[in-house]
Amino acid sequence: MRVLVVEDERVLADAIATGLRREAMAVDVAYDGAGALERTSYIDYDVIVLDRDLPKVHGDEVCRRLVAERTASRILMLTASGDVDDKVEGLGLGADDYLAKPFVFVELVARVRALGRRSAPALPPVLERRGVRLDPGKRLVTRDGQEISLTKKEFAVLEELLRAEGAVVSQEDLLDKAWDENIDPFTNVVRVTMMTLRKKLGEPQVIETVPGVGYKL
Repeated sequence: MRVLVVEDERVLADAIATGLRREAMAVDVAYDGAGALERTSYIDYDVIVLDRDLPKVHGDEVCRRLVAERTASRILMLTASGDVDDKVEGLGLGADDYLAKPFVFVELVARVRALGRRSAPALPPVLERRGVRLDPGKRLVTRDGQEISLTKKEFAVLEELLRAEGAVVSQEDLLDKAWDENIDPFTNVVRVTMMTLRKKLGEPQVIETVPGVGYKL
């Protein structure tokens, strides 16, 4: 899952990003509204965690522009105010969810994951295919009932393959969803991660390489 965190309080922004990365998400950070609009112009995010009170371009305006552009990204709006009127106003701008500061981090993670599942068609909380079962909330993977220990990137790659429901996922899409914007697009990290993931999932192999196109499960 690819997430953009937009928060001008740098310590908080970096803490949120670090926590979400520990949940096997690929996370980019913008510290103002202008930076958020720039990143969303060339990166398709699954979820955008958007603070309302931003410099340069206010969070409300960022939300308005993204909605006007009919973005597929789900927007979780953050604010220092938990008043009902503020929540109603934020949702009225087009945000998909609203969370007041201070918040419990596990709730933020749960909301981000829930928004990430709101695709077309909607995906179930637990992903399963060909005996492989992945529970994003519990960070648990099993095959035929046997638990498998994966690294964060292996988990993220497997999640994207399962989300595709049998469709081919290109290396570019895996880089986009499982790694952040700092990754070298010419790296062989996807191939290496795929090799270790296949080994851990065991025989018979369930991940298929489609030459010149990508991978599918």
